[in-house]
Amino acid sequence: MFDRFLKSLNVNSRTSMLPSPLAGRVIPLSEVADQMFAKGLLGQGVAIKPSGNRVVAPSDGKIEAIFPTGHAVAIHTAEGLDVLIHVGLETVKLDGRHFKVNAAVGDVVSQGDVLIEFDGPAIAAEGYDLTVPILICNSAEYASIKGCEGADVSELDQLIVTRSR
Repeated sequence: MFDRFLKSLNVNSRTSMLPSPLAGRVIPLSEVADQMFAKGLLGQGVAIKPSGNRVVAPSDGKIEAIFPTGHAVAIHTAEGLDVLIHVGLETVKLDGRHFKVNAAVGDVVSQGDVLIEFDGPAIAAEGYDLTVPILICNSAEYASIKGCEGADVSELDQLIVTRSR
């Protein structure tokens, strides 16, 4: 009886912070031009208009998926977050041009390890939107997920705060 009451007050809830995997301007997912991301169908989070040219591991974790084209990576963090970082919209069509992959599925990575390098100006010159959605794919496991929308962030600055159920 008291367990449910305590849980309703979030007495035993815990928070986690996900640092930013790249530098840039943070925008709400709702402003992303791709509706799959904008509606949160793949998870809650934020997006970044990048100012840098690389994606780093936001936390210690394990690479669960990384596309050979270099446009996306999925990481299971030590804090239990399933994070998807998708560089640009429709950039899978570039078939790896302008991307360099520095990790592989199964790799155990440390915070700050460079996972993907990309040439933003070349990608934009080919007509692609360079917005980078950063999603918590296991969002349903959390009571709240809040990003620092409107902020300019550097690599590993605070990006998203989650609170457990």
